[in-house]
Amino acid sequence: MAEVNGVKMGGGVSDVLATPRSTATPATLEEARNAPGRREKIEELTKKIEAEGIEYIYFQQVSVTGRILGKGVVASFFPQVAEKGYQLVYGATANLFTDRHGDYIGFDPNDSELAAIADLDTFNVLPWDPRVARVYCDCYDTETGERMDADSRQNLKQVVERFEEELGLHFLIGIEPEMMWLRKPQPGEVPTGVTEPYCYHIHQFEELRPVLLDVVDYGQKMGLDMSYGDHEDAPGQLELNFRFDR
Repeated sequence: MAEVNGVKMGGGVSDVLATPRSTATPATLEEARNAPGRREKIEELTKKIEAEGIEYIYFQQVSVTGRILGKGVVASFFPQVAEKGYQLVYGATANLFTDRHGDYIGFDPNDSELAAIADLDTFNVLPWDPRVARVYCDCYDTETGERMDADSRQNLKQVVERFEEELGLHFLIGIEPEMMWLRKPQPGEVPTGVTEPYCYHIHQFEELRPVLLDVVDYGQKMGLDMSYGDHEDAPGQLELNFRFDR
């Protein structure tokens, strides 16, 4: 197996199964803040931030539609926010969308705020700007102190853990993300794809080679085991896959 930035790449099912199983997050906000080894991990990451000159950190959470939300934190405040978390309105889990009557979906504007606690194992420097890092967070209800029902990351972790415990099987997750690369249009014009609509044509890869190689490079540096890809049916439509994982 090859190694990129200390992360092993390539291999097969047996290699993935040799990695630690996924586990659900702590059941309560208090348990999350006081998890064993958490303080030491925060100190370790703080030293990394100082040593590598990281200036800013995105504390991120995932909405029910997959949108990335959260807060940006200056590096000097990282230990404080990593320890206690940050607060955001409950509606952030639903993108702060409103219904046709103008009312927020899923929460009342007078409700309390959620508490988002950093999942420190997801800390990573952004390869396109090493001054910035990001860490994903798990959300808790500040009124009950329990996990947020609308936190998609926590829900997935719990489903995976129950699946493996109850069925005695391994739960591996793999996706085949597709994306559209479009030319920036002039005002009033319709965006158009960078390539032609020639499915699987290698020349279309060549047209997008600079972009493709950047995506692969950035993905690997952030721990994604990039694997296969192809050009799909529409102009500018690429599929770039990474290996299944826990």
